[in-house]
Amino acid sequence: MSIETIPAALDTIVGEVVKMKAQEARFLTMTAVSLDEKTTELLYTFDQDLVMTHYRLTVPKDTHVPSISPVYFAAFLVENEICDQFGVVFDGLVLDFGGKLYLDEEAQRTPFCKFAVTRKEKA
Repeated sequence: MSIETIPAALDTIVGEVVKMKAQEARFLTMTAVSLDEKTTELLYTFDQDLVMTHYRLTVPKDTHVPSISPVYFAAFLVENEICDQFGVVFDGLVLDFGGKLYLDEEAQRTPFCKFAVTRKEKA
């Protein structure tokens, strides 16, 4: 199995996902991490013939991200979860739970945005 990570841009991520769909790649999942107080990183993961491809998208926390759920319907679930837990807003979700997929009115909003992960620069 090989793994490839490709940097992605906000304005091209949906186009890249459409290409993956056209190549019959399976959408596996998305993950999110807060890099710092102002930045979130999203990792879109696909599989095709035992080759995993990750698209890495880094966005400011107040940026709206286009949903890929119109391309891969199942993405609506993880996008809603990332909205709940990291505060990322996805535009164009096929099913939008409005930040309440898992959390109710009394729950703490965006619980995973408290701590940030920092990257060390390669020497």
